[in-house]
Parts: sequence; C-alpha cells; structure tokens
Amino acid sequence: MGEGRNRRGNSRRWIIKEVEESLRRLDTDWIDLYQVHRPDHTTDIEETLSTLSDLVSAGKIRAFGCSSFPAEEIVEAHHVAERRALGRFRTEQPPYSIIARGIETSVLPTCRRLGMGVLTWSPLASGFLSGKVRKDHPVDLSIGRAALTPGRFDPTIPANAAKFEAVEKLAELADSIGCSLPELALAFVVSHPAVTSVIIGPRTMEQLDGLLKGAALTLDDEALDRIDEIVPPGTDLYTADGVWRPHVLTDAGQRRRPIADRAAG
Repeated sequence: MGEGRNRRGNSRRWIIKEVEESLRRLDTDWIDLYQVHRPDHTTDIEETLSTLSDLVSAGKIRAFGCSSFPAEEIVEAHHVAERRALGRFRTEQPPYSIIARGIETSVLPTCRRLGMGVLTWSPLASGFLSGKVRKDHPVDLSIGRAALTPGRFDPTIPANAAKFEAVEKLAELADSIGCSLPELALAFVVSHPAVTSVIIGPRTMEQLDGLLKGAALTLDDEALDRIDEIVPPGTDLYTADGVWRPHVLTDAGQRRRPIADRAAG
C-alpha cells in the first residue's frame, strides 16, 4: 500500500490501522467480512489471528477470512486458532476457473472439511473464457488486460498453445449445449460443492445478464465429464493475475545453504 515495511502485511499494527481506515471510508461501524489478502511470512499467524479476534470482540468486524492461501497455510492457521483459543478463518478467496483448476487438489477439499465458505475470483480467467479471446481472432495487445500481460494473450507463443486449444474445445462444448462460453465458465465454477459464491467483474449490463444466466445454469454429468477431458481436474493451464507465490519460490535464499556451510559440508 506504499513505501516501507509497515505499510503492508498482516501485522497487528497494519491490520488495525487499515480496519480503522476502511470503517472511515465506508462510513460504517463494522465490517461484515474482513479478509487477509495474502499470506505474510514476516508476521506470525498467531499475531494475525489474535488481532482479528480482538477486532471481532470490539465489534469492528463480524467475521474474518483469508485470500489465496495454500491448503497448508489454511490448516496451520486453524491449528493455531484451536491451540490458542482464537477466532479462525471462516472464508477463503482463491482464483478458480475451467483453465485454472489447481485449487481442486487441496484448497477446496481442505476448505470443505473445515467448513469454510469459498468465494472464488477470476471465473473468466482474465478474459480467456469471455468468448473474445480465440485462436483465430487476434487480440489487440495494446489495450485492456492484454496490454498489461501481452505475452499471455499471444497465440503465436508456444507456451500459450494449450490455453488456446482448450478455449476452442470449450467454446464448441458451450455451443453444443446451447449456452455461451462465459455462461459455461460460470456454471462450471458454481457446480463445485465447495464453492459458496463467485466474484464477477462485469462492466456492462449485458455482461452481467450473461454471467447471471451462467449462475443459473446446471451442467449435467456429461458436460462436466467433457470439461474434465479438455482440462483435467487439478490442472492449471493459466496463472491468475497477482496470484500469491510461496516465499520459498520467490526468495532464492530459502533454497540455498549459506556459502560457508556449503564449503564446510
């Protein structure tokens, strides 16, 4: 949120400050659901849960959850909450779409076992499932989301081949069952028993109407089996914008012994 280590993360100081700021901006006395945006390995999870629990006791938030947490982080948070008699995460907000199914492996089963609500985001995979991004219909890479990450939308790049191939097959499936590709995309996400709600981002009433049709569409087993053939369960053909990456992957120092230790060994 700005320069300096004290303007980010899940520390007590920062959470309390930002809750107060949110209450001021919203002109309200409480927040129904406050979610920690990403894991923060510079702050112990006990400090985060303790702070959020205190805010519930103070009546400033009603419930709290997490967003883009991997399954192991969710389990650790629940374990700490139980051991320290603190409030626990009630929701998780992960990215989920037909071409980004990685959370089916552990995040969704974990949330279901723990009785957590799941509010998924990016059901159209940054526009890949909007019906406008097709293999033989070049995307204008100078505008919109494509301008931010042009390499992701370029069909000539070999790494994108699987995404574009899947989109073509999914579009054919949507045609065969009499719906649009966005409707199919939303209906798929809603069909998972662990999913509570889906966050959408329509810009026009037409887009909103189309997505709401998808929310009301029930896919039969034949359609879901066909989707599984196109994109196998648990498979990510696409990585959502801004998705969290574990610090053990982003910080090389977490994967390498100090030089002195290597020399001694």
